[in-house]
Amino acid sequence: MANINRLKFPTKYVKNVDPVNFPSPLEAGKGTGHVVSMAVFPAIILAGGRSSRMGGGDKGLLPLRGRPMIAHVIDRLTPQCAALALSANGDAQRFAEFGLPVLPDSLPDRPGPLAGILVGLDWAAAQGHAAIVSAAADTPFLPRDLVARLAAATPSGGIALATSTDGSGQIHEHPTFGMWPTALRDELRARLLRGERRVRDLARAHQARHVSWHGDGVDPFFNINTPQDLMLAQRLMAERDMS
Repeated sequence: MANINRLKFPTKYVKNVDPVNFPSPLEAGKGTGHVVSMAVFPAIILAGGRSSRMGGGDKGLLPLRGRPMIAHVIDRLTPQCAALALSANGDAQRFAEFGLPVLPDSLPDRPGPLAGILVGLDWAAAQGHAAIVSAAADTPFLPRDLVARLAAATPSGGIALATSTDGSGQIHEHPTFGMWPTALRDELRARLLRGERRVRDLARAHQARHVSWHGDGVDPFFNINTPQDLMLAQRLMAERDMS
């Protein structure tokens, strides 16, 4: 497995961790009763959606509290992961300010979020990583312990997906937030070539584990789909800044 300090990523997004010699989050917390959040897994931000309800274009580049929406996602993921990449099609230069690799779909016809996860798996495997974490570009409140808790749910590999529980106890699934083993990439490629594009179908076939978060006034996986959602996110962030 490659030492991530030698990978060619901008230094602000690369953590000083050797995934060969460093313990997993579970091993690091053994005997303490806690899971230690260590940046040993890479992550990919899925930014390839069509954003039809926002009028098209790159939703992640819309301004939120004076910065592109995706910048808030990057801020929350960076301390949690070994390296970070974006999954997006088209001209990569529009994301140049973030200094991250931009990975286009490797399959035609834009097969959806699984295509982004696939290119992330190929990218992570090329760096010697055993798994990758996926997150959506339109979720500026994503959990700061996302990677550690997903990793803790899959100590022997496998898929782990995020869920959240609202105030009424209802569980909401968030299948674009998950831990995915790189060993899955050939099967995933074959599924997509057969036209099987549903994340939940893949997760069900592999008996994915689910990890639940409770919102502190807002669902941590609240995603911005409409102009009204964007206005709400602006207000929620302003309230947090004042608290």
